[in-house]
Amino acid sequence: MASSVIASRPRARPAHTSGTTKCAYTPDGTKLVTVGSNNTIRVYKTGSDGEPDNVDDCQEQNVAVSTSNKFFVAGSEDGTLAYYSLETNMFDRLLTRTSLPVRDVALSPDDKWCAVASDELTVKLVNMEDTTNLLTLKEHGEQTKHISFDPKGTMLAVSCTNGIIYIYSLTTDHPELIRKVDGVIGRVQTDSEASTKVVWHPDGRAFAVPTPTRDIQVVSKNDWEKQRVFSNGHEGDVTALAWSPNGALLASAGKDRKLLIWSTKDQSVVARYEYPNVVDIAWHPTKNLASFTTSNGEVFISPEFVSEQFASMLKLPRQPAPFIHDPLEGISNGLDRQPLPSRPRAGTPDSFDDLLDDDVVEEDDFVVDDDGAGYALNTGRKRPADDTTDGQPPSKRANYALQLQHHPPFQPGSTPWRGNRKYLCLNLIGFIWTVDQDSHHTVTVEFYDHEFHRDFHFTDTFLYDQACLTNTGSLFSCPPKDDAPAVVFYRPHETWTQRNDWRISLPKGEAVLAMALGENFITVTTTANYVRVYTLFGIPYRVYRPKSSPVVTCAGWNDYIMTIGNGPVGADGMSRLLYSIYNIKRDEICQNEDIVALPDGASLKSVFFSDVGDPCIYDTTGTLLTLLHWRLPSRAYWVPLLSTSLLPRLASGRKKESYFPIAVADNKFHCIILKGGDQYPYFPRPLLSEFEFSIPLSGPPKPKKSKPTNDDDDMMLDQSSDSDGEDDAAGESDKLIQGFMLKSIQASQLDDLLDATQSTASQRALRSRLSLEIDKTLLQLLAVECREGGEERGMRALEVVKLMRDTSGKMIEAAGKIAERYGRTVLGEKIREYGEERVGKQIRSRSDGRMSTHNHRGFGSGDESDF
Repeated sequence: MASSVIASRPRARPAHTSGTTKCAYTPDGTKLVTVGSNNTIRVYKTGSDGEPDNVDDCQEQNVAVSTSNKFFVAGSEDGTLAYYSLETNMFDRLLTRTSLPVRDVALSPDDKWCAVASDELTVKLVNMEDTTNLLTLKEHGEQTKHISFDPKGTMLAVSCTNGIIYIYSLTTDHPELIRKVDGVIGRVQTDSEASTKVVWHPDGRAFAVPTPTRDIQVVSKNDWEKQRVFSNGHEGDVTALAWSPNGALLASAGKDRKLLIWSTKDQSVVARYEYPNVVDIAWHPTKNLASFTTSNGEVFISPEFVSEQFASMLKLPRQPAPFIHDPLEGISNGLDRQPLPSRPRAGTPDSFDDLLDDDVVEEDDFVVDDDGAGYALNTGRKRPADDTTDGQPPSKRANYALQLQHHPPFQPGSTPWRGNRKYLCLNLIGFIWTVDQDSHHTVTVEFYDHEFHRDFHFTDTFLYDQACLTNTGSLFSCPPKDDAPAVVFYRPHETWTQRNDWRISLPKGEAVLAMALGENFITVTTTANYVRVYTLFGIPYRVYRPKSSPVVTCAGWNDYIMTIGNGPVGADGMSRLLYSIYNIKRDEICQNEDIVALPDGASLKSVFFSDVGDPCIYDTTGTLLTLLHWRLPSRAYWVPLLSTSLLPRLASGRKKESYFPIAVADNKFHCIILKGGDQYPYFPRPLLSEFEFSIPLSGPPKPKKSKPTNDDDDMMLDQSSDSDGEDDAAGESDKLIQGFMLKSIQASQLDDLLDATQSTASQRALRSRLSLEIDKTLLQLLAVECREGGEERGMRALEVVKLMRDTSGKMIEAAGKIAERYGRTVLGEKIREYGEERVGKQIRSRSDGRMSTHNHRGFGSGDESDF
């Protein structure tokens, strides 16, 4: 912690009569504007110790000011918002008026809009070029004490008297309320000297705000969670806050007569002033200079505001906001785990340049074409002198570097840090979460079924950031730090001997990317591009280097592990993901560096094995896929089981939600529903939801139309009844086709399992039951075809029959009877002919001794003559 010093004392300059006094520097730092209770506004020139310029033609009781380089705006308690020219130092025009006193004003970063807060229940946004263009924010419905734009001007923070901060998005034609930040600021009156103003950090990723406990809380912009706290500095209510221009320091004032300067990095006090009644602070944009005003009408201009010992902090480049876990530093081992956006091809004359980055600085190891000779990249190839890209000759173009975008690594079932909490693991067994307590973490493991396992928690001094959980044990890992290596820790739930926890340290500098905990093995992928496999009791079993790197993630089930890594670069500059599946115990490769089927621009959100051991993935398009025939080398392919974007609950378009994948079990997709724009679950722990599989065959169902209510619509109702009947029939047909396809996928996966292992009686019974259910579904589909379609759909109906798996002929006989029942004579004849031909083929096959070994898969699967 930095030691604080007592700063030198500037002199007081009487500027206004006693009352609220505010100040603001122009963005270029040439002038300081102060407003106060009297009908004079002061404009001080930076660097001049002479008298300020006065603006006398102004309102009294000005309580707020905001500046640009050419003008400033001031708000008064009489409800006026006025525009003043800094070129003439005169009143220019009235922008708007409120019926109650103005409390705060703020200019947008581009100076095109001015926000006005008042004792009214609304906030006004006034266009500076056209004052008739006025937007009103009323969703908060409370009196507003403070307002502030974020540095990009895309958000407006509104601090209300009810103790809630309302965040409006300004990216649409009309501002939209996107967040309520509660539990940070206190309830205050609009005329109170205590501040609840949101002060955005210069990097735009967080803001600081005073709290009722007299601390200063930092809140992140991405998830609106509490981050670092500037604490134990003030003994009275905080009245003013201001970040230094580079965000390295924070100045605060309070009713305890203290004006403090804090170090952003470690939240320590580096300088102290003793001044009563300070109500506003303004940093100069470039100099070691700050000004502050008091409720006595005084202004203090303080050169060398930061002492020489800490003045160098103001010369640093823009510093990051004080996060507990900064997203820019990655979740672990310094890696950025945020998905990289795909880069579409630009269509320039040189197609190779489409994969090049325009924004790379000259420090990259590429040849810089600074002499106009026409050399490009590091290839030794010389461009023609007249070659241009985007209309620029070679000597004028920016430097290029090949933009290779790797898919970032991730741990399935985990979430990023939000504030000081994160989930290390979420699955159907239970969940593991951790709390950062600065010096240590507190890890909690909870189970859904308490009859088998008891919850437990422990103090974590290793600072674990990844975990896995199964019925046999829990697995943890922590990143390397300083001289301490990365550690893998396994804790079994129960053993028949004394429980034997174990830890293994990885080689120095090697960090864990992702882990998998199976029934028999532990898999750890690392930054050294190794896959390390251990037994459940810590015995190293395999160490190998995968072909695709860097590794993205992994999953395990039984003796199988699945690893996914970055492969060759696609046309969009993004690496194609490749997966491999190994049987560790048998030392067999099931699939070797095959492609993960992702659409352009999509990335992977999770990978896991289902409860019966089939690989599944979930991507950012909201699609769940499973892998068929994955035990057969070069035979595997990805099949969609569910597209969450087509769920009926989203058909109306009014719901905005996404889904965090948890597992596939009992032929259902288990997930956590995330409302609004959330991407990850948070605390308190949300409930699990489940969705039936639904292969994406068509769009979401259309919402039902309401019935007519007057007599004139009776005819329309009668005329539409036929189409309604067709819709019902189509819906029934779609449902049966859906069932047929899902059962066929399940049967195919079961067939692969039985072919690869010694089948049990229950598994064989399940296969027979699945085949019977598939045939019953096809019979129901045939009945729909016969009932709703005419003879023109006979070929489609016959095709349904040919998909049946029954080898005894009973199902085909039943199909013929269904056709006769609905008067489909020709179809019935065709079905009988097909049945006789099929029986004949079976007899010939038996007599020749060439009966197919895969007859249990059913007819119509692979025999083109059947169709």
